[in-house]
Amino acid sequence: MAAAQGRLSDGAGGMDERKESEGDPGQGGAPPLPFRTAVDALRGARLRPQIEVDPTPAPKRLAPYAYALEAAVVDGEEDLADGRLVLLHDPAGHDGWRGTFRLVTLVRAELEPEMAADPLLPDVCWSWLTGALTARGLTYGEPSGTVTRASSHYFGGLSERPAASQIEIRASWTPREGLGGAPDTAAHLVAWSDLLAQVAGLPPAAAGDASVVTLPQRRGPQSR
Repeated sequence: MAAAQGRLSDGAGGMDERKESEGDPGQGGAPPLPFRTAVDALRGARLRPQIEVDPTPAPKRLAPYAYALEAAVVDGEEDLADGRLVLLHDPAGHDGWRGTFRLVTLVRAELEPEMAADPLLPDVCWSWLTGALTARGLTYGEPSGTVTRASSHYFGGLSERPAASQIEIRASWTPREGLGGAPDTAAHLVAWSDLLAQVAGLPPAAAGDASVVTLPQRRGPQSR
């Protein structure tokens, strides 16, 4: 799987931190029950079959406890989009989060240059994130993030390559905590996978789901 690379905004710092080993969720000793419950929910979530999810080392020093997943929208042996979702937990709370949990993400996909040039694209992509959360009936707070368009043009020995454009959504939000102090991370993961599928240009997962708008003029799948 092609893991998303780059800097993720979490409202308190970047993601250019050293990574934990996959089996070490943080530096705060034995993970508290709300964090264990939230991680178990992430591991047990069921997603549409085109989305492959694997655990990945989480960043250090952003919070006492962290757990991360990477995902790709797959068509055969090719990736249409990929991303990373990180769950952060600070039992003492965090002023910037206004809670004890924070979800941080990076989602990216290739676009046709004409689509990337659309001036409304950043606003539309951000609305896909908030719309995915709302469509799943989720309550969240303190959302923040960026939508970035990047274009690559090739010259000299690489001049035969077509121009490439990419969209990146980097965001974070505070999920509402439920009974026992743990948020419904499974539902947040499903909503995030809806965003990932939408950026990849997949049709709605359920017939008649008007909350999903497919992306026109998509570039062909990327080689994995």
